[in-house]
Formats: sequence, structure tokens, C-alpha cells
Amino acid sequence: MQGKVLIVTGSTGIGAAAARMAAERGARVLIATADGATGWELAQETGAECWTGELTRPGAADSVVSQCLGRFGRIDAVLQAAGAGGRRYGDGPVHECSDEGWELALAQNLTGAFRLSRAAIGRMLQQEVAASGLRGSIVLTSSVLAFAPEPREFATHAYAAAKGALAAMSRSMAAYYAPHRISVNCIAPGMVRTPAGESAMDDPKLAEIVRSRQQLTAGLVQAEDVARTALYLLGEASRSITGQVVNVDGGWSVLAG
Repeated sequence: MQGKVLIVTGSTGIGAAAARMAAERGARVLIATADGATGWELAQETGAECWTGELTRPGAADSVVSQCLGRFGRIDAVLQAAGAGGRRYGDGPVHECSDEGWELALAQNLTGAFRLSRAAIGRMLQQEVAASGLRGSIVLTSSVLAFAPEPREFATHAYAAAKGALAAMSRSMAAYYAPHRISVNCIAPGMVRTPAGESAMDDPKLAEIVRSRQQLTAGLVQAEDVARTALYLLGEASRSITGQVVNVDGGWSVLAG
């Protein structure tokens, strides 16, 4: 990541871990987050730029890209790590899912990623091919729940739909932009040690499901493990990889409940 310009969405969990690792490896980082408190704290810690605002609103993606270009002059990589569940707004089994839960899940997990991808790729297409052979790289964050459902306690169908759409979009983008020398991949984490993941483990039923499905990690996946995978896909070592969905799930996708 030495010298690369990276946009990371999210300032806790996976996004925070990725920003720290990328900065340590010599990347120039812009953190885009709706949480100003954690965003500015992380920026101060890592020496990164910080953009704060609601990533789902129209115009936000263009503002993020504009700030990045104003500070660094180009965009080499984008990690879309920000997202949110909509359970408390009514996400659940499809026959119970509220309109608000559906719309929030898609806005937070899909629409924002689409808009930032659109804005970033629009710029990447104008850039010269770098020494790595690429104009840019994008990693979207899906979820193991898009491919390996758990119907007892994780029946959030709007969230699964949004995360599944991200994986499908990443593969279509990868096919289209390969001739333009832009790679697009996707990571699909399991339950990760983030603020939301830690909170879920306070529920004994959820904790037991996570331990039974993620036996490789004996519970939550470390955010750093997910971030390390994402940065590999954004770095020069993976310049021949595109259109892949990489599970980082401690075994969830291959272990029965």
C-alpha cells in the first residue's frame, strides 16, 4: 500500500482496522464516516484525512471524492466497509419486514456503496495506469448471511438482500471494468469483533450460534483479519485478481448450524 491513496468508509470495526493498517503500510488514507467523533479520533491517530457526513445522501459520494482529489490528486483504492443492520427498524423475515427496515437496509448497505463506487470509478477511468498495471481497485463488503443463512436468530432478509446485491454488483463491475484495468472484489465477513458484534455476543443464544458456526475462530472474527484480507485485494500483490467474493468467516459458510 506504500504511497497509494485509499478511501475507507466507516471509522469503527473493519473500517478502523483497515485505516490503521493501511497508514502503517505507507498509504495515504481518507476516512469517510457518519460518526464524526470516531472519525476524527481515528484520523488524528493515523494521520488520515477525514470526511464526515451521511454517506447515503445524494451528493455525499461526490463530496468524498472531491475532498480526496483535493488533498491527494488521485484515488488508487476504495474499501467500502460502512454498513448497518435494520433490525430495530423492522428488518426481519420477509413477511414481517417493514418498509422502513427494507429501505434503511438497502440505503445503508447498498445505495451508499453504489454511489461511492460510481464516483470513484468515474475518476479512476481518467487516471493513468499506475506502476502496478491498474488504474484502481475497489473492495465491497458483503456478508456471510448473503450466502449461508442462519434462520433462527439472523433472519434479517432486507440486510441479506442488500449484501447479496453487493456481491452480484461487484462481479458485474469486475467484468465490465477489467479492460479498463480496474479490479473489483468483495469480502463476505462472518460475525466480526465490532461494536455491533460485541453487542450480539451478550445474547447467549446468539453467542452459541456464532461459536458453533465460526469454529475456526472459536467465536467472533477479528476485525483486523477482515481488514488484512481487504487490503490484500486492494494491493499490488493481488493485481491479477478480480470478480471474487472472499469469505472471512471463521468457517461459518462451511459449517452446519
